Amino acid sequence: QLDPFYASIILFVGRAWDAITDPMVGFFISKTSWTRFGRLMPWIIFSTPFAVISYFLIWFVPDISRGQVMWYLVFYCIFQTLVTCFHVPYSALTMFISREQSERDSATAYRMTVEVLGTVLGTAIQGQIVGKVVTPCIESPLFIGKTNSSVAMEELNMTHDTGLLTDTRNAYMIAAGVIGGLYILCAVILSVGVREKRESSELQSDEPVSFFQGLKLVMNHGAYIKLIAGFLFTSLAFMLLEGNFALFCTYTLGFRNEFQNILLAIMLSATLTIPLWQWFLTRFGKKTAVYVGIPSAIPFLIMVAVLDSNLIVTYIVAVAAGISVAAAFLLPWSMLPDVIDDFKLQHPDSHGHEAIFFSFYVFFTKFTSGVSLGISTLSLHFAGYQTRGCSQPSEVNFTLNMLVSAVPVGLILLGLLLFKLYPIDEEKRRKNKKALQDLR
Repeated sequence: QLDPFYASIILFVGRAWDAITDPMVGFFISKTSWTRFGRLMPWIIFSTPFAVISYFLIWFVPDISRGQVMWYLVFYCIFQTLVTCFHVPYSALTMFISREQSERDSATAYRMTVEVLGTVLGTAIQGQIVGKVVTPCIESPLFIGKTNSSVAMEELNMTHDTGLLTDTRNAYMIAAGVIGGLYILCAVILSVGVREKRESSELQSDEPVSFFQGLKLVMNHGAYIKLIAGFLFTSLAFMLLEGNFALFCTYTLGFRNEFQNILLAIMLSATLTIPLWQWFLTRFGKKTAVYVGIPSAIPFLIMVAVLDSNLIVTYIVAVAAGISVAAAFLLPWSMLPDVIDDFKLQHPDSHGHEAIFFSFYVFFTKFTSGVSLGISTLSLHFAGYQTRGCSQPSEVNFTLNMLVSAVPVGLILLGLLLFKLYPIDEEKRRKNKKALQDLR
């Protein structure tokens, strides 16, 4: 029952705080001493229980008339910080379980397949549990006429019915409990089943490097900046599509009861095609995979905006989008270790910056997410979006069309143009591998 404006403020401040904590956590990890569990694993083990508690409290409705905004803001920021303490070392583990490029590429493919599968599972759990509680939409007086404004008030009062609110709150709490349990289960499997190899780990610097010195080193590495620049725009394209897809299905296409299934079709398609992209990049190279995989969704995004509303066409577009999403999920994480290898060759006396590379990569991903949220919220606000309305003005439908079609297509094309500057092709990658082996 919070005002949507306050909900947007909570999300924006939480994302901004999250962006600050990513490089900070990466720096502290790079200074962590070796333990019997490794250097990265203690961060994952000790952050997990607190992250689950804070996640549960995000979905809890406190019995206080004032201070709810502060409650959600505080626990959202705490949760984002604790997830960072999990995600940065988890991502960086790829560098510390093997020195072989092929083994790291394979580990990345497995990791991203299961991450997408986890997204499918989370979407299904949250959607199916919460979706069981029917929350009626609100007819706006703008659409039903001022003479019938009492009917609108009656609808509004009905949605505030205490019994319905209690059912909705309970549904969210159950979903949070199930997902929290999965979080703990997966963290246990990770901590028991994965071991860092001390000889692969180069986290400990020969000489202490300050946070800003480390930041300057990694941000002056040309290949890293070019990789980030290319994927910044393609990531923004897919986040805009993801963030507005439910509203697009509900209002523009008119499939109010289908969007959960359409979203599942996208994520299942992505899960099943990640192994295909792993084979493709091994066979034809990673840059080729970028140029083939990421723009493959463009014709289908144009199709869904141009053609009349059709459920079959929408599912076809969803599957095609999933194939492209798989490439966008896998390729950035598969290419980052190549950039770090290139950095090591250019700075052979500088060690221990792997976690900083990964943390800033996570930072830019979350920064893109925040930009996507801001663009979507402001665009829909100025278009006259009616919160939980049964229908929307034509300007909102036009805006949603732009946010899931024209804008993502433009961003993907811009990202691909920038990506032409990325210098590490397959020949360069093989030379770096040979040079690193000789150096060792």
